[in-house]
Amino acid sequence: MRHSPDLLRIATAGSVDDGKSTLVGRLLYDTKSVLADQIDAVHRASQARGLDGPDLSLLVDGLRAEREQGITIDVAYRYFATGERSFVLADTPGHVQYTRNTVSGASTAQLVILLVDARNGVVAQTRRHAAVMALLGVPQLVLAVNKIDLADDPAGQFAAITAEFAELTRSLGWRDDQVLAIPVSALHGDNVATRSDRTPYYDGPTLIEHLETVPNVHERAGDPVGLRFPVQYVIRPRTAEFPDYRGYAGQIATGTVAVGDEVVVLPSGTRTTIEAIDTADGPLATAHAGHSVTLLLADDVDVSRGDVISAVADAPEPIQQFTATVCWLGDKPLRPGARLLLKHGTRTTQAIVGTLDVLFDEQDLLLVDSPQSLELNQIGRIAVQTAEPIVADDYGHSRESGSFLLIDPAGGNTLAAGLVGDALDQLHLTPA
Repeated sequence: MRHSPDLLRIATAGSVDDGKSTLVGRLLYDTKSVLADQIDAVHRASQARGLDGPDLSLLVDGLRAEREQGITIDVAYRYFATGERSFVLADTPGHVQYTRNTVSGASTAQLVILLVDARNGVVAQTRRHAAVMALLGVPQLVLAVNKIDLADDPAGQFAAITAEFAELTRSLGWRDDQVLAIPVSALHGDNVATRSDRTPYYDGPTLIEHLETVPNVHERAGDPVGLRFPVQYVIRPRTAEFPDYRGYAGQIATGTVAVGDEVVVLPSGTRTTIEAIDTADGPLATAHAGHSVTLLLADDVDVSRGDVISAVADAPEPIQQFTATVCWLGDKPLRPGARLLLKHGTRTTQAIVGTLDVLFDEQDLLLVDSPQSLELNQIGRIAVQTAEPIVADDYGHSRESGSFLLIDPAGGNTLAAGLVGDALDQLHLTPA
């Protein structure tokens, strides 16, 4: 998807019963992003339950019930807009066994809304989600301290939760200006779209105000990389109209490309220049990250699916042996020597997991050396060797070109989400 200052990709995360469904429903309701008949249905259902007001969780709970039973979808995407900005929201389930879906939903997010119940504060799942967001390099966090209206001492509990969460996020590498805590009541709308007079101890923006004005950045750290264009398909019509046409189709992962640019095809290392940029709507002089285009090259070079057309100035060295940080998503544990498939960009190749170097204890923020295995939802640093070279950047420099999947070669299931490089090292953790 094309990056735009008017579009912000966000995700939600939180424990079960923290009010995530109600908050998402409130965002949709307050921004008038649901149809009138849906609102009428919610009002009728709420009245039938004897409620004084609408139960906005009903706007999303139908899909959530299906998702958490594993019937249809893992992550539901919601779309809403205000007069200032449009939003794509990845609504993820809250059960601990669905941490894998939180990884999926947050992997492209520029901001994550992490909910906690004001009565419970920071819990184990909060720390787990914060650790995952740190590893994924999410640039901005909002801590929504929900159900603030039910707290015995709202001001004191909000201050205590905010202080504990700030200590956690600093230890995980966020700056204070990247994290904002907001006391909210999703049920009543306090500090969601309108400021609440019931929280005099809070003088910051509402959640909607913050979402409208937060900087739209795509990387939390590291210098952005240049052009990375994974070739998805080679187009050769060989028709009377296009007898010699040879184009390379795909979506630009990072950077910009223009006609006349010198590029390098990886992993072969062949250099050439961009002769034309074709799209379904006609030719372009320049294209940016997120654009789906067909590139025509000035020279007749050998390019196939899985190759990467890169900027010459910062072209990465193709790799076959590397260190990676992975979140293990498989029901069976990962052990050294596992033979899997690795999917990076448009290339899929065989891979062997070498050593398991470190296990990340996300509760105590410790590193455990030489684990015997990685279990479901555990995060660790591993060594990987691939049968073919991949053209990858360190994840700290590019979320798009620094991520990969590990896949079960027998069943085709995704077993791990991986980050090229030692993302754990960036968290400055203490060895156990």
